[in-house]
Amino acid sequence: MDYLIFIISFVASFIFALGGVGTALVMVPILISFGIPINVAKSVALFNNGTSMIGASISNFKNGRLDLKFSIPFIISSILFSIVGAYISKYFPTQTILLIFVVFLIISGFIFLFLGKKEGANYRDDSPFSLLFLVGSFAGILAGLLGIGGGSVISPIMLLLGFNPKKTTTVTAFVIPFSSFSAFLTYWAMGSVDWKLIAIVSVAGIAGAALGTAFMHKRLNPKAVKKVLAFILLGMAIKLIVQMYF
Repeated sequence: MDYLIFIISFVASFIFALGGVGTALVMVPILISFGIPINVAKSVALFNNGTSMIGASISNFKNGRLDLKFSIPFIISSILFSIVGAYISKYFPTQTILLIFVVFLIISGFIFLFLGKKEGANYRDDSPFSLLFLVGSFAGILAGLLGIGGGSVISPIMLLLGFNPKKTTTVTAFVIPFSSFSAFLTYWAMGSVDWKLIAIVSVAGIAGAALGTAFMHKRLNPKAVKKVLAFILLGMAIKLIVQMYF
């Protein structure tokens, strides 16, 4: 089982790095399907999100693709509110959390597929602190509650607000480690940690994410990034629905 989880983590990290959203969206339900308790699965996915996106962000920073000013409001708010989300998760039944997850995946997937600026349109280039802080706060709560990194929340919202998908992916990749590790520490404090599993998933995740990030910036345009994200999110929604009801 360990080898299979390693391979899955590598492939998932490569694919999800194309959209800068981290792998927790896919790793949480996959780990649950292996019989791992949901809070342990979320802690593993969060830790892997953090470590894999650190490598991606280092690559983005070295190549001048990262807008630090744009990232700061997300970092501050996501750290604070991911802790809140992780703490209140213990008051929600597993089935309720999975149902929220499915609804969120479907909405986000259709946003990426059908909404946002058309190809060739001008994207926003401002950095409104209060707006970005609000988006980061919402992302942080969902990140902690669902065991995801926050990037999959930030990306569709920023697309709706008119920001460039490629710029958004580099920023979310940078923000993910902050929200992921703060939520992870909360799960750790609640005793939901499996260090062996974390090591297996994270080593594979770092390698996969580094390759995925390099490929995205060299080979994909913003429109292609949107489609990749849409099909990933909708595919995961279908998988969870089948897992829950069939």
